[in-house]
Amino acid sequence: MPMPERCSRFAEYRDKVLELFASKGFGQVGMRELATCLGLSPGSLYHHYPSKQHLLLDLIEEFYEELLAALGRIDHKAGAKRDKLHNLIRAHLNLHHEMPWHFRLVERDSGCLNDEQQARVRQLREQYEGTLLQMLGSRLRLSEPARLATGHAIANLLNSAPCWLAQHALDEQARDDLLENLIGGAIERLLRPALPRAAA
Repeated sequence: MPMPERCSRFAEYRDKVLELFASKGFGQVGMRELATCLGLSPGSLYHHYPSKQHLLLDLIEEFYEELLAALGRIDHKAGAKRDKLHNLIRAHLNLHHEMPWHFRLVERDSGCLNDEQQARVRQLREQYEGTLLQMLGSRLRLSEPARLATGHAIANLLNSAPCWLAQHALDEQARDDLLENLIGGAIERLLRPALPRAAA
């Protein structure tokens, strides 16, 4: 199938496939069920996607592309570092509202991809985490492993925090305000240079 037609079909059925993968778990969805969801016969599905993993990779790539696009929009806005952090947190909270199935898939099912596909996801994740650190203006003198770990920790805070309060009966505004305070405080502390320890 030509790429434009493939992309069109993917866009048309994406939400159904996302919900199917995210609600049942990638490993629990068979090719027959997936083909039905896409409006294809099981045999013809292989003409569009060589495997379920290719479709999952498309969805995960879409997730990281959207995250990177959101970071790009924030980075082009002028403003103080604190405003940038506020905008980063709000952008992630908004994406959680708009793309909840993507977050669940990336968190739970990335390990179902083959080695080459997982390497692609790692590349996207590292690009995203590096962009986060760069935007936050971290001037910490860290070793390369510590810098990578810091970017990873900040990304995990931003991407997992909305689940922290899922069981609490807060209205959306109160929940987002609380999350912004929690995440913002944690990130600011993480990026603050460590104070020298007092001698014992």
